[in-house]
Amino acid sequence: MILIPVIKKIYLLKKSKKYLHLNNITVTLLLRKTNPIMNNQIIKAIYFQKLQSIAQLSKTFNKSIPLITKSVNSLLEMNLIEGNDLAASTGGRRAIQFKINNNLNTYTLVIALDQFYTSIYIFDLENNVIAENVDNYNPLKNSNKALETIISLTEAIIVESKIPITDFLGIGISMPGFVDTEKGINDSYDKQSKLYHIKKHISDHFNIPTIIENDSTCIAFSEQKFGAAKNIKSSLVINLNWGVGLGMIVNDQIFKGSSGYAGEFSHIPLSDSNELCSCGKKGCLEVEASLTAAVKNVQTAINAGEKSSLEGDQHNNLLAQGDALLESALNGDQLAVANLGKIGYMLGKGIATLIHILNPEAIIISGRGARAGTILMPQIQTAINEFCIPRLAQATQLKISDTNKQAQSLGTSAFIIDNFIQTLFHTN
Repeated sequence: MILIPVIKKIYLLKKSKKYLHLNNITVTLLLRKTNPIMNNQIIKAIYFQKLQSIAQLSKTFNKSIPLITKSVNSLLEMNLIEGNDLAASTGGRRAIQFKINNNLNTYTLVIALDQFYTSIYIFDLENNVIAENVDNYNPLKNSNKALETIISLTEAIIVESKIPITDFLGIGISMPGFVDTEKGINDSYDKQSKLYHIKKHISDHFNIPTIIENDSTCIAFSEQKFGAAKNIKSSLVINLNWGVGLGMIVNDQIFKGSSGYAGEFSHIPLSDSNELCSCGKKGCLEVEASLTAAVKNVQTAINAGEKSSLEGDQHNNLLAQGDALLESALNGDQLAVANLGKIGYMLGKGIATLIHILNPEAIIISGRGARAGTILMPQIQTAINEFCIPRLAQATQLKISDTNKQAQSLGTSAFIIDNFIQTLFHTN
């Protein structure tokens, strides 16, 4: 009996199980006992990188080729991964790349919330959207009605998808506020509110493992793993939406602070406006640097007689007004461009403060508002030039996310994988 450590032979022989026939020799593949922790790390690495060879995995984990090969053999035997293709040649034999087996009938269920809208997604293990029901108006201020609506929308998409409840790896809830992931609560709400214990309510109702995370943290995780922050050790990801959130990546790790609430960028007191913020205080950045602020300013200007393609817009909900504003600005409407520029300048003022404090490698504008990145960027840069020490500003890249609106749902799904992928080992 001969142990075959070279996975290429397995790949070329098309998913052989225990006995392989190679060069007229019957060879028994001996699967030695493998390290479950290493298996878990490897399958996560393959998920986040999409394709990985044994050499790449060896370099990532600083482990020997035989040790990595043993774990890869084990994952192949469990049918959790599969050989996908050969990597580009570097002068020697082309290495096999491995990917997640997307035929496991395993899915993630994402509940992505912002201040006003609920969106539900079902992803497969390759991050393809299988079903979605997006931008349903459902303000979180009415906590009891909000929870009922969230459950109803989630039930509807499960029924529509025809996916058995047992095929969901987990549910991920992402929402704004003081989310304590460890305790599974949103401390922005009174303890008597159903949204305070939203994770427990959702988990109990569907009987599926559930996690809860802050929306801006999910966006930062998405950008770190799949987007503009990939391969950057220290970056700040700004969630430009109806408010202004912040996710922080420090030394290649999501940073949440001592109590998990780090990143309250919205409430830095940089505004001279007397308008009350949603937190009940004056002077918060959010009142001048959010999509909500831009929509309000445009409407005020139109009411005062300013001309715009948005004049006479009959949309009565913030989402439609926000989308119309972004679309009009991208089409050159001067009033829309000017008001997005205003929030860009205030963002830049806040970003200058962040650069002084954290000295990040990169700052990424993500979230719904990143769609207007080409309009925001000059004004953000102007404010940075005005308020930031040049030496620090020059050391920080400023990027606009390509994933923008999808970042929250994708990051939430990624957190489900990160927390629950090990359950695949028990079912296979």
